[in-house]
Amino acid sequence: MIAFILRVVINALALAAAAWVLPGITVTAVESSDATLGIVLAYLVVGLVFGLVNAVVRPIVSLLSMPITCLTLGLFTLVINAAMLMLTSWLTQYLPFGLHVDKFFWDAILGALIISLVSAVMGWIAPKQR
Repeated sequence: MIAFILRVVINALALAAAAWVLPGITVTAVESSDATLGIVLAYLVVGLVFGLVNAVVRPIVSLLSMPITCLTLGLFTLVINAAMLMLTSWLTQYLPFGLHVDKFFWDAILGALIISLVSAVMGWIAPKQR
């Protein structure tokens, strides 16, 4: 359970880094009396949805796109990550907390690259569960 919560926090931090760097990625929260708590909760909820999308949909898409991934020497994985980011954006539009990505090519691709890098570094720093 602790590893799951840690993974959600890492996803939230990675999404926050992408939203901070790229103006085309925004995370919105509902109006509340404490704005800081609302935005932190928004990042955690979007991180949870992003983690669920990566756990459920991404393996299927990766398996189906294996030939083109091999043909592009793995670079198509970046497009898959961007598609998962766009799917998360579409899913969270129905929640009070939302992720919005403006354009697929620049915002989603660069956002997926930033999220992958931050998640890799944070996963490397975080203690391993045994």
